[in-house]
Amino acid sequence: MASPRGGRSSDGAVLGEDEPPSFDDLYRVNVFPSELFFKFRKQVRGIRLGLNLEFYNYEVNDYHAKLVVKPLGDERRWKFVYEPIQGEFRVLSKKIPIARYLNLQVGVGHNYYLNAIGWKWKLSTCLGGDGVSQIRNKASFGLFPGLDVRIGWRAEYVLPEVNGSVGAGEPIFNMSYGRLHASIDKVETIFTHES
Repeated sequence: MASPRGGRSSDGAVLGEDEPPSFDDLYRVNVFPSELFFKFRKQVRGIRLGLNLEFYNYEVNDYHAKLVVKPLGDERRWKFVYEPIQGEFRVLSKKIPIARYLNLQVGVGHNYYLNAIGWKWKLSTCLGGDGVSQIRNKASFGLFPGLDVRIGWRAEYVLPEVNGSVGAGEPIFNMSYGRLHASIDKVETIFTHES
């Protein structure tokens, strides 16, 4: 893969004919999350009751509140979600593994503002993009009993590559520096009260 020639850098500057991209263009890490969640959970007789306060897009202060009810244990197959601001409630299945990195989730819901009933389905994976160049994952940390922090992160990357040729009209040695753009997308603070 040839090194970039011409074009523009991420700040809009025109790159020279043989000028390599800057380090900032190739490797970028964003540690300010775009989503902040505060989850309050109470466990009562095999059921978890939850209140989720979700903040998105800090530039426009998008906000969602959810009430969540789901059974505890390994055999949990469903959860009930009520969103009062959107006027919607749903019953969702747990994520059903279809392949090693592929899950299916289905649900039925009702929106009382629109007076509409419908069902939804979602295929999800921890691999995003083309399945090779992007990874999404979550990491959880228990700070102390009853308080957990979960961080959702994403990394988009292209591995560095060295190549060359002799007698083919191409350079003997050529290098692509690769690329890494990583970000923390979501931070969840989870308060759990067990009775």
